[in-house]
Amino acid sequence: MDDRFFRNAMGKFATGITVVSTEIDGEAHGMTANAFVSVSLSPKLILVSIDKRARMLPLIQKSKKFAVSFLSAQQQTESMRFAGQIKEETPYNFEQFGELPVIQGALANLTCNLYNEVEAGDHILFIGEVTDLKVNEGDPLLYFGGQYRKLEE
Repeated sequence: MDDRFFRNAMGKFATGITVVSTEIDGEAHGMTANAFVSVSLSPKLILVSIDKRARMLPLIQKSKKFAVSFLSAQQQTESMRFAGQIKEETPYNFEQFGELPVIQGALANLTCNLYNEVEAGDHILFIGEVTDLKVNEGDPLLYFGGQYRKLEE
């Protein structure tokens, strides 16, 4: 099978959208990711998959910690910004949660220490041990078939 066919087939799985963020030398960095999964309750582990070519990859490897923000239906602009779909010159005004930058008003923000990293093809799987968590009410921003979606009644 070719890459495009595989990618289109994977697009048939609806996902939420996250922004993964970290801080290096006082500078906040973020990237949009929909490859996120809860891994374990004891210890509390999550996983994000990041392309080896992503600028975020060495930043997480250096900081050894990262945050994940689950985007709400009202945060498509944030998703597009951190996916590079919107070019913005001004720095993003992250909210601080513990020692890490997060997206304000997200459905959930969690902070993690890097627990493990695993090479998997053209990606690195970062497993994070959750150190703190906060949750807000709202509906998620979804991604399906290459398009942003929202829940409908």
